[in-house]
Amino acid sequence: MSNRGTMAEASPRQQRRKARTRQALIDAAVALIAAGRAEQATIQEITDQADVGFGTFYNYFETKEQLFELASTEVLEHWGRVLDASAESITDPVEVFTAKFRLSGRVGRTHPDLARFLTELGLDALARPDGLGPRARRDLAHAFDAGRLRAASAQVALGAVAGALISLLELQLSTPSGVDDAVVDQLTAGLLRMMGLSDTEADDMVLRPLPEARF
Repeated sequence: MSNRGTMAEASPRQQRRKARTRQALIDAAVALIAAGRAEQATIQEITDQADVGFGTFYNYFETKEQLFELASTEVLEHWGRVLDASAESITDPVEVFTAKFRLSGRVGRTHPDLARFLTELGLDALARPDGLGPRARRDLAHAFDAGRLRAASAQVALGAVAGALISLLELQLSTPSGVDDAVVDQLTAGLLRMMGLSDTEADDMVLRPLPEARF
């Protein structure tokens, strides 16, 4: 990264200003990804979106690809950390997975920009070493290892879960009135049944109070 003068060498006020500018560029990238503009966006479009000068971009990033990669990492990591924090007090690995999926499935209505971001990334989000994919893989592995869930493989289960979440968020964005919390919970129960939970326990899981999640 070609920073001209590090933040450590700047005064506290300059550090704060540089941090705000850098975050504005990241926020602009997030908005452009959510709008499906990542590949087409120019540096000028990014800096216009961030409300900074064109040349300022190169004080923080060498290429737009570098910026978009960092933006993707930050958003997915933040989402993952929020979900992890929300389930800290839950001990049953199936309930951990269930709560996180139910919370994520509500994002299309509560945080549409976040939902658009994930649907634009699509299943590529699973292949990333950060964010939601590794955490979902870990949570499912805990449930499988505990003998609480069963499927052909945890990887197959993860693919089904990811596809279901992305499809659900796309539906919420296109027809928000048709996908309420009850629909999210019905889908969650269906996934739990697919992975070997009984009808009774699956229905019970999606009726449990949801923990708070501050996205």
